[in-house]
Amino acid sequence: MPARYDRNIATEIINRFGAKPEMLVQILHAFVERYSFIAEDAIRQIADELNLSRAEVHGVVSFYHDFRTKPAGKRVIKICQAEACQAMGSRKLTAHAEKKTGVALGGTDEDGELTLEAVYCLGNCACSPAVMDGDRVYGRVDAKGFDRILARGRRQ
Repeated sequence: MPARYDRNIATEIINRFGAKPEMLVQILHAFVERYSFIAEDAIRQIADELNLSRAEVHGVVSFYHDFRTKPAGKRVIKICQAEACQAMGSRKLTAHAEKKTGVALGGTDEDGELTLEAVYCLGNCACSPAVMDGDRVYGRVDAKGFDRILARGRRQ
């Protein structure tokens, strides 16, 4: 379960990076490490303390796949949507994953166990389509391969 948002701790995180706008990405990474996601309150506070607009902070949060605005499930499976993976079937794989898990891409199941996320390159283009489960990357994943990955995680 993510830590509860605390303005004082958030200020400490921001100050650790000198409260400098050019450190925004590093600050956001620290927030994700602490809270697992970037809450709307955090976006407002970061913007205020770095003298940025909320739109600027939100733009960075929404651009990078490492940042999310809602808590993720205990298990996060990322499916690459970049061109090489699309050419090798990632859209079909994504449709299968959504059907198999009952979770839409970008969503989390009701019990907070599983999140499916799009990612735009896992650096495994030669073995596309690629999937990342936790910190492990799999290549040449088809529907059966996805089912094995899903089952493997349920046993752990």
